[in-house]
Amino acid sequence: MLKELTVAKRLILGFGAVVVLGAGTALYAAGAMYTLDGDIKELTGDRLAKIVKLNELRGNLDATARYARNIIINHADAAFVAEETRKRVALRTRNDEIVAELEKTIIRPRGRELLKVLTEARPPYSAALERAVEKAIANDGPGANAILFGEARTLQNVVFKAVADSIDQQQEVADQIARKSTETARFGLVLMSALTLLMAAVGTVVGWLLVRSIRGALGAEPGQLSIAVARVADGDLSRSLSVAPGDRTSVLANIARMQARLTGVVTEVRSNSQSVAIASAEISQGNDDLSARTEQQASALEQTAASMEELSSTVRQNADNARHANQLAGDASTVAADGGAVVAEVVQTMHGIAESSQRIGDIIGTIDGIAFQTNILALNAAVEAARAGEQGRGFAVVASEVRSLAQRSAEAAKEIKTLIGDSVTRVEQGMALVDKAGTTMTEVVNSIRRVTDVMGEISAASNEQSQGVAQVGQAVMQMDQVTQHNAALVEESAAAAGSLKDQAEQLVQAVAFFQLAGTSPVPAGLVAPVPRSVDAAIPRGTRMQPVKARPA
Repeated sequence: MLKELTVAKRLILGFGAVVVLGAGTALYAAGAMYTLDGDIKELTGDRLAKIVKLNELRGNLDATARYARNIIINHADAAFVAEETRKRVALRTRNDEIVAELEKTIIRPRGRELLKVLTEARPPYSAALERAVEKAIANDGPGANAILFGEARTLQNVVFKAVADSIDQQQEVADQIARKSTETARFGLVLMSALTLLMAAVGTVVGWLLVRSIRGALGAEPGQLSIAVARVADGDLSRSLSVAPGDRTSVLANIARMQARLTGVVTEVRSNSQSVAIASAEISQGNDDLSARTEQQASALEQTAASMEELSSTVRQNADNARHANQLAGDASTVAADGGAVVAEVVQTMHGIAESSQRIGDIIGTIDGIAFQTNILALNAAVEAARAGEQGRGFAVVASEVRSLAQRSAEAAKEIKTLIGDSVTRVEQGMALVDKAGTTMTEVVNSIRRVTDVMGEISAASNEQSQGVAQVGQAVMQMDQVTQHNAALVEESAAAAGSLKDQAEQLVQAVAFFQLAGTSPVPAGLVAPVPRSVDAAIPRGTRMQPVKARPA
């Protein structure tokens, strides 16, 4: 069970047990001393004082009786009587004070009972003495003697017996207290002696157990452990430690296990530190080469970024031109559509003109028929006027004029009909041309629409191409930034590799501090500088393998 506790807890437990026993002994001794002190105080300050006061009271009572007898004997001497009376009165006053003090201090039932007998018998006794003295002063000697040796003697015996019994009772209590104190002192002496022996035995056992448990926890003397740890601190791992068989938990066993593991680690570190130095040099050389190639790549990316910027500017200009051409094509398509609409209206107008010309021809034909009929009527009127003779001459003139007008109307109608026919022919030709022009305008509008669609696709493609080139340019810029960042990282890695090389050399020198069994110290400068070309330092067909840490 002690092995599971720490050294501090073991010491606290061991010394705590001794301290508890010592404290218990001291507390018991203090209690016993306190009890004895109380008993002594009661004996000296209470019982002895009461006995002294009771003895004083008894002496005063005896003196009072003696003064009374003296007065009775020498009652004729007034001065003597006065002096004795003064003494008797003073003693009686003192007795009253003593009784009053005893009433305050006596508390036991037996003492209170005896004190009650005393207080009840004393006044009659004093009164009997007073009557005897008065009779003596009155020259009644026989009466005085009768009271003195009769009633006064009886009451005196009661009072004196009460005082004597009180003294005996106080002495008995004092004897009990004394016996009790003696027994307490003897028992305390025996018990304190036993506790002292027990405390010594417990201290011895606890000390032996503590020494045994601490010695088992340490595995050796503290001085031996200090020497072993000092050797390890000085780098001396060549000396082995002797551990008791089966000891796996002591400090010495842990130091031995630590020394064994530290020896293995130092051995492995010493054997691999040279490889680490060579590998760090190879990493440094590779980082230098990578830094140079990264700088070349960064320069090429800068040129590519500049070219991509020019290409992006050209593509943006082409996209702007394509958008302008698309706008012009849209405007042309709108104009062509408007022209197509106008041509369609012209076609409709020409159809209306053709229809109007046909109606005019029909009207002219009607007018020509009317003129022909009018000519026939005028001819018939002239014939009838000729038949009438002179009466019909004026009618004949009118008929002749009407006929002339009818002929001219017919000729005009023929000319108009001829003109209308030519107009209708030309209108029909114009309608054919207008129809052809409408068809052509429709084809032109469709062509312009197709051109507009193509220009829209070209514009969209140019925009996409511009965006793609911009994205490529941005990607190239990002690659340039990443390459520059990589270049910086490569420089940092090269610096770290150089630092690793220096640290590897320092590691070799640091490990050389330890002295192992069967090996000699590593001389200074064991880590040779690695050549510039790592391939020249490593044999052909070999590769550096990463050093794996040995599991703990």
